[in-house]
Amino acid sequence: MDGTQQSLQQGRNDIPAQQTGPDLESLAQGTVRTDWTVAEVRALFELPFNDLLHTAQRAHRQHFDPNAIQISTLLSVKTGGCPEDCSYCPQSVRYETNVNNDPLMELDEVVAQASLAKAKGATRFCMGAAWRSPKPKQIEQINEMVRAVADLGMETCATLGMLKPEQAEQLKEAGLDYYNHNLDTSERHYKKIITTRTYQHRLDTLEAVRDAGLKVCCGGIVGMGEEAIDRAELLHTLATMVEHPGSVPINQLVQVEGTPLDGTEAFDALDFVRMIAVARILMPASHVRLSAGREDMSDATQALCFLAGANSIFYGEKLLTTANPAADKDRALMGKLGIQPEPCTKSTSSS
Repeated sequence: MDGTQQSLQQGRNDIPAQQTGPDLESLAQGTVRTDWTVAEVRALFELPFNDLLHTAQRAHRQHFDPNAIQISTLLSVKTGGCPEDCSYCPQSVRYETNVNNDPLMELDEVVAQASLAKAKGATRFCMGAAWRSPKPKQIEQINEMVRAVADLGMETCATLGMLKPEQAEQLKEAGLDYYNHNLDTSERHYKKIITTRTYQHRLDTLEAVRDAGLKVCCGGIVGMGEEAIDRAELLHTLATMVEHPGSVPINQLVQVEGTPLDGTEAFDALDFVRMIAVARILMPASHVRLSAGREDMSDATQALCFLAGANSIFYGEKLLTTANPAADKDRALMGKLGIQPEPCTKSTSSS
């Protein structure tokens, strides 16, 4: 071996061995699995940004039209007065915010709001109530709302706090399609955000919902002072459930004056896009919802989220108590991107 060959060989020896990373070609096939490890999830977060988005978009196309998004509308049917201490929530009685403690809305008003949402393109109507858990009479009232909204031909969703198995069964009998109950964050970080209910309480409600035959809507919130491992562990918990949630809302913290998390450092936009992309790869057949926080996102950030696999949004100017982009602004963005609303496959009960 001459001097030149020796120099080239030495150069090769100085290059660190290539570490084995995720099999991107396999991940792009969009295979649904529930046996992910935390190490695998963390490895996805560490991928180069372009590789991550390209893989997520390919996996997305295995299950969905890449140019269609599911549109939901969220209505607070019972606002304020919640006894819980969720650090992000302006509806807690423990914090001084501008949210009033209002009674449960009347049925005709809820139906009017649902009809308006449908006319504006929403296919799913979600009703939220600020309760720790609903009482029997309240379940009866919500059931009436569910039946009335279902009669409009819309998918129905509710978020009412913790449920007992019999309550979940009653909601199913009334025609509820989805039940939303977010995990919010990792189990490790959870106790820094909420102390009035445990992580296991949330998991128990989700089990009751699944056992009743309801579809699960479950995701979390980023930007609450968590670490990268917390975001990985949250998605790992969701992606290793017996069955993936049908909808996975990814929320960016909306800071509200008077809540403990007001003043938290703003969350990085590209890290949010990464969260969407990893969720898409882990749960390729689920709707990944670009949820709270869109009011503070640029069109470019939202476009990257759609590229990363987000295919659901909340439509309307308010999410429970916080601002959301106006419907005409969303329509303008969808027009720029060539995105169409996903059609509703649910028919009215009379058809």
